[in-house]
Amino acid sequence: MTFVDWTQSHRRSILSLLAALALGGLASSMKLPVALFPRVSFPRIVVSLEAGDRPAERMAIEVTWPVEESVRSIPGALNVRSKTSRGSADISINFEWGEDMIAAMLQVESAINQTLPSLPQGTSFHVRRMDTTVFPVLAYSLTSDIHSLIELRDIALYQLRPLLSTIEGVARIEILGGAIEEYRVTVSPAQLASYNLSLSDISKALSAANVITAVGRLEDHYKLYLIISDTQLPGLDQIRETILRSGQNGMVRLDDVATVIREAAPQWTRVTADGHDAVIFQIYQQPGGNTVQIDNVVKKKLAEFRKQLPVDLKIATWYDQSKLIVASAVSVRDAIIIGVALAALILLVFLRNLKVTLIAIVSVPCVLASTILMLYGLHMSFDIMTLGGMAAAVGLIVDDTIVMVEHIIRRMRGSTDNHHNKTMLAAREFTKPLAASSASTIIIFAPLAFLSGVTGAFFKALSLTIAASLVISFFVALLAVPILADHLLSEKDTNQKEGGVLTEWTHWAYEAIMHRIMMRPWLALAFVVPLIATGWFSYKHMGSGFMPMMDEGGFVLDYLTPPGTSLGETDRLLRRVETILQSTSEVDTYSRRTGIKLGGGLSEANEGDFFVRLKPFPRRDISVVMNDIRVRVEQSVPGIEIEMAQLMEDLIGDLTAVPQPIEIKLYSNDGGLLIRLGPQVADAIRKIPGVVDVRDGVVLAGDALNISVDRVKASLEGVSPEFITQWLSDYASGVVTTHIQRGPKMVGVRVWVPNDVRSTERNISNLRLRAPDGHLFPLKRVATLTVITGQPQIVRDDLKQMIAVTGRISGRDIGSVIKDVKAVLGLPGLIPKEMYYDLGGLYAQQQIAFAGLIAVFVAAVMLIFLLLLFLYESFRVALAMLATTLLALSSVFIGLWLTGIEINISSMMGMTMIVGIVTEVAIFYISEYHDLSEDVDLGTALVIAGRNRMRPIAMTTFATILALLPLALGVGQGSSMQQPLAIAIISGLVVQLPLVLIIMPVLLQVLIKLKTLNGNGRSRFIHEFS
Repeated sequence: MTFVDWTQSHRRSILSLLAALALGGLASSMKLPVALFPRVSFPRIVVSLEAGDRPAERMAIEVTWPVEESVRSIPGALNVRSKTSRGSADISINFEWGEDMIAAMLQVESAINQTLPSLPQGTSFHVRRMDTTVFPVLAYSLTSDIHSLIELRDIALYQLRPLLSTIEGVARIEILGGAIEEYRVTVSPAQLASYNLSLSDISKALSAANVITAVGRLEDHYKLYLIISDTQLPGLDQIRETILRSGQNGMVRLDDVATVIREAAPQWTRVTADGHDAVIFQIYQQPGGNTVQIDNVVKKKLAEFRKQLPVDLKIATWYDQSKLIVASAVSVRDAIIIGVALAALILLVFLRNLKVTLIAIVSVPCVLASTILMLYGLHMSFDIMTLGGMAAAVGLIVDDTIVMVEHIIRRMRGSTDNHHNKTMLAAREFTKPLAASSASTIIIFAPLAFLSGVTGAFFKALSLTIAASLVISFFVALLAVPILADHLLSEKDTNQKEGGVLTEWTHWAYEAIMHRIMMRPWLALAFVVPLIATGWFSYKHMGSGFMPMMDEGGFVLDYLTPPGTSLGETDRLLRRVETILQSTSEVDTYSRRTGIKLGGGLSEANEGDFFVRLKPFPRRDISVVMNDIRVRVEQSVPGIEIEMAQLMEDLIGDLTAVPQPIEIKLYSNDGGLLIRLGPQVADAIRKIPGVVDVRDGVVLAGDALNISVDRVKASLEGVSPEFITQWLSDYASGVVTTHIQRGPKMVGVRVWVPNDVRSTERNISNLRLRAPDGHLFPLKRVATLTVITGQPQIVRDDLKQMIAVTGRISGRDIGSVIKDVKAVLGLPGLIPKEMYYDLGGLYAQQQIAFAGLIAVFVAAVMLIFLLLLFLYESFRVALAMLATTLLALSSVFIGLWLTGIEINISSMMGMTMIVGIVTEVAIFYISEYHDLSEDVDLGTALVIAGRNRMRPIAMTTFATILALLPLALGVGQGSSMQQPLAIAIISGLVVQLPLVLIIMPVLLQVLIKLKTLNGNGRSRFIHEFS
């Protein structure tokens, strides 16, 4: 019993199995995680170090460098980069792709813990591994015109966070902005001196008066009691009544020397939303969480929570990743529906039979549903890559069904056998060509399994989805289509005339042209040479990029004011930027962070970011809006540097360490030389057309007031430098001496002096300190105060000192801009001999991606060649088919150039896929040629095979083109990622018909005749691979 006979005897079970798989896929679609990106673990770990306020150089020597050296020795660590500022540092460790990042994170924590005892006391660290879940999926703002920022923060912390943390898939809720409540004890220095007291006396008295502790246990009357000493200070009045001193002269209470009020704790960050001071809460997703489901539950819970809030409290959404996901899913769904409808139209035009069209179209949802089941089994998700993969696979799915149905109909026409036997015989003889053609499109995805980097992380999901669809499509075409054709098609359907007058004329014209070309093979050069020449011209004039651009409906605006700018002045400048955003008609809402950033990392009080969300379409393209805002900010708010990027670009960049396309890494052991050269290089590349948002890499932390204590003078006053330093700390920052419980929170009690005592350098100089013997003296008597200009942030890359000049690109491609950058950097005198540079950023990622994709392409071509050798055992046949396939690449370059699409990782994926697609059609042609009688001479047989395969090849070509057309046209928001891929495939398909039906037969004839100059060439050729 043959395989086809077996399928017929089990047709009910086969159809039931396919139906079960499709239903299982539909059920799995309800459980499959929904996210913007594939589930990817980036091989990067970031360590944040805090060691109190200390100079950057001291921080680097005492903290950063020892930690760098400890983590550099971890197995698998490829690169270590550090940024050190005053009292804080970030260290980024890169590993190989595919490394177990959970184990790597534990190794990093272990290495730092071993180093921690040798670091300054009080040093703390936080380790996080970078993946797509380190950025929020939802973010809301909480504003009010009546309630204070303290109240808003308390609502977010103690009501909203518990409410939302219980939602399935939510990892954590982060609260930013607002104010932290504290009790402010403002001491009068004059009153304090009059009672011969110090700030430390007040701190000690408050700490001693506010005590709650368990002191022991008591067993009495058969019960066990916990003995608690509870002398807590319940509120303001009790704090004011704290006794500082008692004796013969009476008692001194706190309110004799200080005022006590509720106040907001000092803060060096600010958060706003739509022009109002705000509290924002950001929702982070667990790995594998369902973003859309989380969004729906959050909205439902917030709608219920709003009923409990005062009417003046406003909760607004300023970021919602699920909207982009849903928009992408809807656009891909629409692309699939439109593509299937257009493919069905092609089938009706060619076959003029509704039943045949129905058989072909029904296979698409069956295959896609089964593909979803495979995605579920492989622990994948619905995201822009897997959804795009399914949309791109629609045309190829239809192809398998078309060629099988067309072959069955053609074999049944004219046969005298019964209907069932004719169907089975046609299916049996087409099994080998179908398997070979399917293998040619599936094996090109095998090399992608070895692709690493960002390309592998994202496009493995797309390629795996397409490959899974094609595997399932093959089995549906092999098993289900013959069964359906046997049941649905009648003798009338199979005996229907193949074509009308147009078909007959096309066949006649084809035979006439082919007989002439076969007699004069050099005529084929009239098509081949211009195709290759135009393709080469297009390739040389194409730009290159990295990831395809997509209008995400929002962008990030990073900003930096001059070094040392106060928080208040920075806020004033940013209010002017907010005015520009509010006057831009496309802007829907925005949020702003100052002193902190959306992606984390080191931040000073003069830097931060906006996230700007745009209104839905119709509106101007996001790139136009961003350029408009950039120009207006640069013109209206001088002194502020801005940098703009869409969130996905910024997110991928942050995950890979550098979000900018341009990064010039300057290396030298001379830090002063780097600081001088960075601005010069920045000024040089700023003149390049298309280069925007240039940063010179010199990040100054702002001025510092240096207080140098004279040890001799201090000793004459009876104090030490340590005593003076502690005293200054108490005066400058205050001291939180104790905490008082208020409901669910602990409120600190800060002892401080009035602002007018410590607000200027002169005030600090005149501070009066009390020596242990009780006498007072001014600070300026024992110390010298000096203003030190801002210290630069210290950056090291693999233990080498470095600064990075960065920039973004607007209106040009990465390749052409980097070419200009290299030319500028090569100018004499710009880069001294004692230093060198390297190019990083997204350009470096692009080069890694391109190298990987070129290797994938070469491997795919080799696999195709080996497949053809296995099928036909003839180098000449394999070379002829492969040459035909590679000629289609010229058309790909032409199509990309004409449509203005850059060579990027998506278009290169399309180039790789077209190799398999054209080979698939070529295999159908060769199978027809092989089935012809040996009595037919070589040239005639090649022409007849082309005529017989013209209709199915034309159908598959046009059906695939139309199925991909919605993606190529960029229908909807999510199709932009696959648009270059679709255009590349369509461009190759445009020349598929003439290449396979005209050029390949000519090549085959030439190559076969070269080998078989004597004897019956065709019979010897058939014998070789039959």
